[in-house]
Amino acid sequence: MTAPQQPAIGDLRGRTALVTGGGSGLGRAIAWALSDAGAHVIAVGRDESRLDAVVRELHDAGGSVRAVACDISLPREVDVLARALPDDVSILVNNAGVGGPVADLVDIDPATWDEVFAVNVRGTYLMCRALLPRMVRAGRGDIVNIASVTGKRPLRSRTPYAASKMAVIGLTSTLAWEVGPLGISVNALSPGPVVSDRMRRNFALEAERSGRSYDDAEREFVSRSALQRMITESEVGRAVVAVLGMPGLTGSDIDLSAGMVA
Repeated sequence: MTAPQQPAIGDLRGRTALVTGGGSGLGRAIAWALSDAGAHVIAVGRDESRLDAVVRELHDAGGSVRAVACDISLPREVDVLARALPDDVSILVNNAGVGGPVADLVDIDPATWDEVFAVNVRGTYLMCRALLPRMVRAGRGDIVNIASVTGKRPLRSRTPYAASKMAVIGLTSTLAWEVGPLGISVNALSPGPVVSDRMRRNFALEAERSGRSYDDAEREFVSRSALQRMITESEVGRAVVAVLGMPGLTGSDIDLSAGMVA
C-alpha cells in the first residue's frame, strides 16, 4: 500500500484563507503570498478603497480573491462577517493591528491604551471565536496570529503595543492546546523590524522626541539586529505560507526579525 500523496509545501490550492488588515502593509503582502500559493483569499479590513485595490491587483495577477469590510474590534460586525463567510474558510491570519502611541506610559490616557488592545487583542479573540466553529466541524484549520518581537526586547515608549502583542502570543499558546485535539493548529509569527510606513513614522517620532536625526534614529534601531537590517513585508508573507506548510507545528511563536531576537 502506498502512502497518500501529500500536497507540496507552500501549495494551498483548494483552501480558503481569510486575512484581517488585508488592505495594506503586511496584510496586503500576506494576501499576495497566500494567493501565489493557490489559496482563495478573503481580505478583511476597515478601508474599503484599500481592500478594493488589493482585489484588483490580485485579480489582475490571476488570483481568486474578494474583500469584506469589517471592524474586527466590534463584536456585532464580526458576527455579521462570520454569517456572510463560506463554510470552507480553513485558514485565518489575524494580522490587523494598530501601532498605538509613541509616548511614555505616564503620558498615555486609558482610552488610547484601550484602543490598541481593542484591535490587537480583542480583534484577534473575536475572529478566532467567530471562525473556530466551522473549523471544528470540518476537523481541520490553521490560525496564524501576527504578533511582534516588540515586548521580547525593550522598545522605549511603546508599552501599549508591546503589551498587546505579548498578549497575542499568550492567546496563541493556550488556544493551541484547546483546539489541537480537534485538528486545528494555532501559531504566532513575530515580525520585526519591517520596512513600512509605520516604521518610518516611528523613526520620525523618535527623532523628534530625542532631538536626533531621522537617519540616526533608524540606524540605532536596526543596529540591534544580527543582519543589520529590517525585513520586508514580502518576507512576512512568505513566512506565513511556510508556517502553513508545517503540519506538525502548533503553539509556536516564530521570530522573523533579522536576528533582533536571537
